[in-house]
Amino acid sequence: MAPVFFTVYALFAILRWGDDLIHDFFPQLFPGAGLLILLAFITLVGLLTKLFVFNWVMEGLEHLFNQSPVTRLIYSSLKDLFSAFVGDKKKMFSQPVMVMLFKESGVQKLGFITKQDLEVIGVKGMSAVYFPHSYNFSGNLYLVPKENITVLHDFPAADAMKFIVSGGVTNIENMNQEK
Repeated sequence: MAPVFFTVYALFAILRWGDDLIHDFFPQLFPGAGLLILLAFITLVGLLTKLFVFNWVMEGLEHLFNQSPVTRLIYSSLKDLFSAFVGDKKKMFSQPVMVMLFKESGVQKLGFITKQDLEVIGVKGMSAVYFPHSYNFSGNLYLVPKENITVLHDFPAADAMKFIVSGGVTNIENMNQEK
């Protein structure tokens, strides 16, 4: 029952959050309308950014955000994070790897290569590997010798992320059967 409860609770919290944001402007709307309005607004802005006429507005906003060190840090970090999952850079988390942490004991850790080559920062023979945390939406970035990395070609990235975030309790056999 716990997964059902927490899923329903999370959906309810998201709906309520959307309603709370819109309630001041449209107090008479039905429950859930706030989230629908926000999704419609985000979709509309996304469509407008694809139009040539609207590009200058987005470039102007980006230029404005890049003027201050604080807004530049926040904006560029969020832009890179979102594009890693849904943008042109989403291939960053497309290759799961297994990294040898301790050769003596054979301890290994699952992660994703984010930068194959680090020579641009003066580090040779190393790759950047992101290790998501289990039961959390955070992780750590390690610089790992390339010889300690094993690419998992037959393990889809989405399944690897699900496996890691679940703490390894997700049944891999069921993931393969679903496909």
